[in-house]
Amino acid sequence: MSIFNKKILTLSTVLLSFTVSAETLVIEGGGASSTTGLVPQSLAPYSSKAGIDLQVVLNQVLTKSILKVAAGKLDLAVAPPPAYKAMTVGKGPYAKSADVAKKLAPKVKALFAFQGSTMHPTVWADSGIKTWNDIRGKRVFIGPPAGAAASQSAGMIRAASGLEAGKDYEPVKVPWGQAAQAFKDGQFDVYIAFYPIGSQIMKEIGAQRDVRVLAIPESVFSSKEWADYEKKSGVQGVFIPAGTYESGFVSGSEKKGAAATGMMIIANESMSVDTAYTLTKTFFEALPEMKKANALLRSQDGSKPLFGVTAKIHDGAKKYYKEVGIEIPSNLQ
Repeated sequence: MSIFNKKILTLSTVLLSFTVSAETLVIEGGGASSTTGLVPQSLAPYSSKAGIDLQVVLNQVLTKSILKVAAGKLDLAVAPPPAYKAMTVGKGPYAKSADVAKKLAPKVKALFAFQGSTMHPTVWADSGIKTWNDIRGKRVFIGPPAGAAASQSAGMIRAASGLEAGKDYEPVKVPWGQAAQAFKDGQFDVYIAFYPIGSQIMKEIGAQRDVRVLAIPESVFSSKEWADYEKKSGVQGVFIPAGTYESGFVSGSEKKGAAATGMMIIANESMSVDTAYTLTKTFFEALPEMKKANALLRSQDGSKPLFGVTAKIHDGAKKYYKEVGIEIPSNLQ
């Protein structure tokens, strides 16, 4: 065999070895324009450099994704913390398969948390709705029929105003894909829109017709009602920076209190320690670059890696948190 052929053979062997060593995992997320879709998409290029190829599948019903991860039929998923908590007790979307859900729940482990979508309680500027009290008797979109969003929206309204769904206002549930158009068509008066801060979709709504985003008073964030809501729902108080939305938005130049959902990345307990460690480490080390590359991720707070998490932490993620000095609460051990 010639030296040239030997070199080709050696190069082929190296390339084959590299290909075999790469690990491919499938992760399910939400809509492409939501944070539940943006985070896995943004993470993928960095995880690939670390030797883990992420195949991102979007527009999924995340309550179902959790079940697939628990059953070992899916590697990773974005998961709403309240949904997983419901799974552990066989309630909510898991009520019809309660026994199976409760049995599988312990197999789910969390890697890290991130800030999900921010609720934008949106009304038309000429609707006469200027304060929370003005939504009494109105039709309010709170989320789709399935999932945790509806309870999070209703809880946000209750904590911010004391108003109860079904008593003080009429809650409306339609699929995510129909909600924005239904609002434009006048099918409800208040649109609790779930988007990243600075969403282009929100800007497009304001460009078509003047709107107002109802703000949560800053004083509410220090109330017992809000603390109870955060603990129960995994939602945290945030601020939409002044000037984020201006053209077509009443008081858009003012900072507005809002509520952001917490999300977590979950895996099956069978995932190797090395893989879970690499994914967790890669996310936090890449987060500053991810925020620079995508304005919709700029509100992400890497200092709260476990905010709202309801599943036990995977051993691989524990290894990373120990390295960086982050204490894991006893209930997540």
